[in-house]
Amino acid sequence: MSKKTKSSSMETFKKVLRFIGRYRFLLIASIVLAAVSVILQLYVPILFGNAIDEIVARNQVHFSKMWQYLWQILILAALSGAASWVMNLINNRMTYRTVQDIRTKAIRHIQVLPLSYLDRHSTGDIISRVIADADTLSDGLLLGFTQLFSGVVTIMGTLVFMFSKNVFITLLIIVLTPLSFFVAKFISSHSFQMFRRQSEARGAQTALIEEMIGNQKVVQAFGYEEKSSARFSRINEELKEASQHAIFYSSLTNPATRFVNNLIYAAVALTGALLIPKGALTVGGLSVMLAYANQYMKPFNDISSVITELQNALACASRIFSLLEEEPESSDASGTLSDVKGNVAIEHVSFRYVPDKPLIEDFNLKAAPGRRIALVGPTGCGKTTFINLLMRFYDVDSGTISVDGKSIRQVSRHALRSSYGMVLQDTWIKSGTVRENIIIGKPEASEEEIIQAAKMSHSWEFIRRLPDGLDTILKEDSLSQGQKQLLCITRVMLCLPPMLILDEATSSIDTRTELMIQKAFDRLMQGRTSFIVAHRLSTIRGADEILVMKDGSIIEQGTHEKLMEKGGFYKTLYNSQFVNTAE
Repeated sequence: MSKKTKSSSMETFKKVLRFIGRYRFLLIASIVLAAVSVILQLYVPILFGNAIDEIVARNQVHFSKMWQYLWQILILAALSGAASWVMNLINNRMTYRTVQDIRTKAIRHIQVLPLSYLDRHSTGDIISRVIADADTLSDGLLLGFTQLFSGVVTIMGTLVFMFSKNVFITLLIIVLTPLSFFVAKFISSHSFQMFRRQSEARGAQTALIEEMIGNQKVVQAFGYEEKSSARFSRINEELKEASQHAIFYSSLTNPATRFVNNLIYAAVALTGALLIPKGALTVGGLSVMLAYANQYMKPFNDISSVITELQNALACASRIFSLLEEEPESSDASGTLSDVKGNVAIEHVSFRYVPDKPLIEDFNLKAAPGRRIALVGPTGCGKTTFINLLMRFYDVDSGTISVDGKSIRQVSRHALRSSYGMVLQDTWIKSGTVRENIIIGKPEASEEEIIQAAKMSHSWEFIRRLPDGLDTILKEDSLSQGQKQLLCITRVMLCLPPMLILDEATSSIDTRTELMIQKAFDRLMQGRTSFIVAHRLSTIRGADEILVMKDGSIIEQGTHEKLMEKGGFYKTLYNSQFVNTAE
């Protein structure tokens, strides 16, 4: 294992220990119970040896003493089993609480990560880290707690008992045993990177599956089935190769150490057999030493298996911690916005997603309270980016954006975003009832308020026809895309925020309903600063000001009538939608 890999593995292990440290009392209890269980088990061979030595010769067996030893053995075995059972309960609780804490922190951290991170990483890969990698970590920790503590105590305990019986044989075992340990260490040291590659391949596979299943209609519509299957086969082959290499190396550990341990066991048996005629050891004493030799070497097999599993667990843990260590959004201010009027000023704003690719350069805009500002332009001109900057989903590279004279960097993101009502082209409906989906922004809303908002957004017609009305539990295919968008509009109608952002808000709605929604929006936008992104230019003819964007800059601005009179880029866009071109 390279120094870098070894260091990475140790650093990951230290990070896991920090989470385990929260349950130090459970950890101490587990170690104590492991010691009790092992010591009781280790005393059993002595009792067996004493019982064997009570068989002096033919017809010379001290049965009464033998029965005493056997009863003692039964009692010790029962106590040891009880201690082991309680230890396993504690280990289960400690393990799953630790992984629960890691998962909880991961979910919370994802919620404060900048959108740039989520843009760079597939949803499936992130899901794989939080679910599959955390499961593998829990399996490794559980095995480690269960076998590692017992194994270490067993090794120490057997040494004490063996020295009390025969020093020479004990020293022989101590000298030979490291061979087993070195074999296990050599094999397991090559496992970490293999398990890491396996985990990464599994994440890529999860991402592809999520992508293909989530867009199956598009896949089938464009006949992409064979290509998607080919992509899956390539990733599946990578996963198979990584898994085979990792499992092959890890599977060598146990048989290799068992082979070495069997050689040691044979050496102990031979040495003990030679010592018996000299009177240095009894037959019962040899059986005790053989039992201890077996118990002493067995933990090395168990620990070698634990090390292999821990390598896999740590490889998965490193992917989780790499997520947890991603820089969150820039520090949030504690300022608030009160009695928002909606005076938005954008001054000399520049922004780039990629450092060497300019997108928005020296953008300037002033939106007076109650004004309707429409943004139009070709795809990729920066309209949605502008919305992301308004809501601080991204921070500007230079320049300032202010609301009512206060820079948005001086107020908390929650305060800023709660001042906007936002309806996007991409709808999001969470698992739950219709009511729960509507009151996301205003949990305290009354039944009357909800129904009124639904009527204003024209969603009440289909809501009241659902099996349980507002209490209908929504599934993935419960609603059409248009109905989902109506619910998103209802959320905004319920909150009545001081400012609005409508990004293709009626793109999935039929023309008749769109006309009714447009009237509802007209009422909603009265006295509210509104930013409207639209591709269908007919929906923004009544805007107070239309900004025509191209290549991240405003190239034209004015009312619909003035821009048409000007005969510039806007008129070209407008005519391309409404004027039939002769073939």
